[in-house]
Amino acid sequence: MPRPMDDFIAELGAAMAPGLEDAAARAAAVLRPWLGRTDFLAGCDCTPRTETYARRLIHADREGRFCVLSLVWTPGQSSPVHAHRAWCALGVHCGELEESFFALADGTPALRATEIRGPGACSHAPADPAKIHRIANTGFCQAISVHVYGVGLAAVDTGVNRIYA
Repeated sequence: MPRPMDDFIAELGAAMAPGLEDAAARAAAVLRPWLGRTDFLAGCDCTPRTETYARRLIHADREGRFCVLSLVWTPGQSSPVHAHRAWCALGVHCGELEESFFALADGTPALRATEIRGPGACSHAPADPAKIHRIANTGFCQAISVHVYGVGLAAVDTGVNRIYA
């Protein structure tokens, strides 16, 4: 019997057909209805880490078009200030996350806006060194987000984040 995650991956794979525009927006649209479902991440590793947020692989597309990760955030954990070398779609599965947006001012990221994202909220962006953000769990409970990156598994560690601070 297929898991809900298997159905999501099948939908996501179909949405990544060649020639279609804005893969990040399409990935976010596929992801959004699955967020918050109690069975969505069943069988997936969502264990936290104490020293930093945990990135856990859920799926790597065989064709290298995308990979899906769960990010597990305990209170006080945050990503570095970064942009993406690949397109990205993210959605909050449970908990609450703060997404802060930055603009470069004399080569240094300057905060320009912050948005609180609760369960079901999605965000997406193309690969763009000017689309700089940071995600943080500023709440009191664990949060889990699901991220779809436009890279294959081999490039996850080096091909996703461009760190600014």
